[in-house]
Amino acid sequence: MTIQEIREYLGRFFDSVELAGNGDVEISGPAKIETAHQGQVSFIANEKYIRFLAVTEASLVIVHRSMCVDEFIDQRSFIKVGDPYSAFVFLLQKFAPPRTIAAKGIAPTAVIGEGVSVGEGVSIGEYAVIGDRCSIGSNVVIGAHTVLFQDVSIGADSILFPHVTCYNGTVVGCRVVMHSGCVIGADGFGFAPQSDGSYVKIPQMGIVEIGDDVEIGANATIDRATLGSTVIGRGAKIDNLVQVAHNCRIGEDTVIAAQAGISGSVTIGRQCMIGGQAGFAGHLELADRINVAAQAGISKSFLQSGISLRGYPAQPMRDQLKHEAMLRNLGAMKEKLDRLESELKKLKEG
Repeated sequence: MTIQEIREYLGRFFDSVELAGNGDVEISGPAKIETAHQGQVSFIANEKYIRFLAVTEASLVIVHRSMCVDEFIDQRSFIKVGDPYSAFVFLLQKFAPPRTIAAKGIAPTAVIGEGVSVGEGVSIGEYAVIGDRCSIGSNVVIGAHTVLFQDVSIGADSILFPHVTCYNGTVVGCRVVMHSGCVIGADGFGFAPQSDGSYVKIPQMGIVEIGDDVEIGANATIDRATLGSTVIGRGAKIDNLVQVAHNCRIGEDTVIAAQAGISGSVTIGRQCMIGGQAGFAGHLELADRINVAAQAGISKSFLQSGISLRGYPAQPMRDQLKHEAMLRNLGAMKEKLDRLESELKKLKEG
């Protein structure tokens, strides 16, 4: 694409796209600002990368519309937009090569059960197993060695990478992406303690429901409900190695980073951001648009929307930072108390 064509393409997503420089230069693909070469496009969305403007070889850099680039205009071209990060993401989508997960059609080694419904344009890879009465929507791609138990439903245009497992009754929406190794619908961790110290397994009779446009990372696990459904709302993004326990409800457009662990019957609102390795006790609730910092421990419900939580146990960020500052000063406070105690002792002796 020429730079001018890139400007026109980004104009589909932004009201204002300003070009500074030569629009006739051809761009072959994207690159990081610090390693880009001539013919490549990069971006700056964080001020700490501004220092690379003087040394990068990129022919095009996407920047915020408020940035002054006059001193670099002789070296390269610039596109100015309100959100350079998102603009670069749209370009990545344009330049990204297609992935081949499974050849068109059903591989000869795939095993298809009885009463399976398969839509048009479906691809099923080698050694995949599709259980009885499954429903697979149009243009679904199912990778090699993926297993769908009985009565699983997969919506149109979804992609299941190799070695995905969906247990009985799982319901998957449209345009869902599941990466390799994720397990959907395994039994929830439910055991009733007995008087002799043993445990009796609680039958897990529910299912998992996944909304449209959800993405689930590699080796993530989402447990089926004891009764009813574990629900992942539309547009949610779940990173690698995340555990979502039975009967949880994850709100629409909520994102959960790697290694977070969410105990049973937790409800997380819409558009929340959960940091890596955050941990949740069971049977609690988060309101909409709550940010949870990495490694935070959520031990109670927070019902005020739009707040940020941090620490263990997690608290609103301002309170937690105050406590953290106090902890940093404990050494000095102890020294001061020791001095006061010594002086008081001398006064008493005198």
